[in-house]
Amino acid sequence: MKVEDFMTTEVVSVEIPGNRDDVLKILKRTGISGVPVLKDGRLVGIITRKDMLRKADETQLGLLMTPDPATVSPDATIQEAARAMIDHDVRRLPVVEDEKLMGLLSVADLISAIAQLRIREEIKDRYVSQTYALWEETPLPLVARIMEISGFEAIPILDSESRLLGIISERDLIRHSSIEDTVEVSDFSNGTDDDEWTWESIRDMHTISYGISKIQLPNRPVKKAMISNVISVPMNAEVSECALKMKRGRVDQLPVVNGDKKLVAMLFDRDLIKALCSLTA
Repeated sequence: MKVEDFMTTEVVSVEIPGNRDDVLKILKRTGISGVPVLKDGRLVGIITRKDMLRKADETQLGLLMTPDPATVSPDATIQEAARAMIDHDVRRLPVVEDEKLMGLLSVADLISAIAQLRIREEIKDRYVSQTYALWEETPLPLVARIMEISGFEAIPILDSESRLLGIISERDLIRHSSIEDTVEVSDFSNGTDDDEWTWESIRDMHTISYGISKIQLPNRPVKKAMISNVISVPMNAEVSECALKMKRGRVDQLPVVNGDKKLVAMLFDRDLIKALCSLTA
């Protein structure tokens, strides 16, 4: 099973110099998690949802992107690609041949491969992750900050009675974000103790105004932005079964519940692709 069999060939990319706002529109419209950055037709970086949220006030694509990303060749095996994603802690690999961008291989593409392989191993053995949850009234800007600190791409949402209500992901945050333009004023006066009405103090007062453009999240509760139709699985669910649920539901994670339907863990797609690394290439 080769990379070329599962990669996406119609790749949305951006060129530098370029416009950050255009990248945000692409991520909102398509729901993809990142786009390759090209310069003179050559791959120079990747811009992801995480980059956009972490560098909310940055507008230059060259400073937003992760430069010199890890790549894979089209004739590499999916096992090799999975190992590269795990080693580099990335969700996508540009597929490059002779310095030309041929396609893009994402975690979701590898999940599609796992769904076909009928791996019967249960997820409780090595794939689930400990997690935590947020209250449904947590404001979105705080949710984004918690995601940044924790490194989680998605967090379960509970009500006041600890019932699982939904999931919030980086994709949902990007969908609800907007560009806000403001004007800042800086005072460069000399700070003397002269009477404020003297000619010297007026002469030495200098101000400068400049525009600030940044990605903003509305100050509304997370329950207004979360996905409420949650697909969950039990601890004894099988690897390929879970991959199929992720593929059909177009989700990156599944809450893991016990017999009482209480949240006990999370299954992330980035952990599920570990199943490929144990297969014979």
